[in-house]
Amino acid sequence: MKPTTDRREGSFKNNKGDSKNRQINKRKGTSVGNVTSGMVIKPHPLFDGVFVGRGKEDVLLTQNMVQGSSVYGEKRISVSLPDKKIEYRLWNCYRSKLAAGIACGLDNIYIKPKSTVLYLGAANGTTLSHVSEIVGPDTLVYAVEFSQRSGRDLVNLAMKRNNIVPIIADARTPYKYRMLVPIVDVIFSDISQPDQTRIVMENAQYFLKDEGGVVISIKASCVDSSVPADKVFSDEVNWLKKNDFKPIEQVTLEPYEKNHAMLVGLFRPQKTNKKE
Repeated sequence: MKPTTDRREGSFKNNKGDSKNRQINKRKGTSVGNVTSGMVIKPHPLFDGVFVGRGKEDVLLTQNMVQGSSVYGEKRISVSLPDKKIEYRLWNCYRSKLAAGIACGLDNIYIKPKSTVLYLGAANGTTLSHVSEIVGPDTLVYAVEFSQRSGRDLVNLAMKRNNIVPIIADARTPYKYRMLVPIVDVIFSDISQPDQTRIVMENAQYFLKDEGGVVISIKASCVDSSVPADKVFSDEVNWLKKNDFKPIEQVTLEPYEKNHAMLVGLFRPQKTNKKE
């Protein structure tokens, strides 16, 4: 049974689904607040820094770091509390592969408040803007993007969100930006290249802490369009396992993205493996 969705709003009902919805209801604490539309906003049961709007359709949300401002035309929801006003941004699963992975049933993305992130393939900053809100204003996200045109958008985004560090560079050459990026907690990658997994692990060798989280969006047709997507995903996992990656979970991103999968695991450098 697949998630039911609304493409325009990016709403979802996860079907691993009904059980996760029950988790939302059982989570300790009360809802953040009610909005005029009747939507109730609650913390996501699995992912700190992510919220779920419960209404006619469920939607993913993050708390807006820059109130009154959208990044990619997404809707905003304001909640009035006795002592303050909070604004949330809808996180459209059709516009963000990370959001799609959450909606499709991932149990861990390793991106959470205060976790430093290296984001490979940040593009115009759609997903990046939500990641910056999840980790919080005092934690940095290092965003690598090769395109000069998209890079200008990243720079403009970083001018409003001080926890984003835009790096206009080729992710295939991490040594060129090694002076800009420290050791990070998580690498998230959305690079549509045939050698996308190799690029991730090369960056991990430079920047990712031991046992750090790795989240990779894989587009099968970019790797090898001549074989079925499932075979591509399996081959990529096997390659990663041989190259310091411990796979934890894998989900396909249907119906949000065709022939895409999200792989999640841990970085285990050879020196760690030899101790075991």
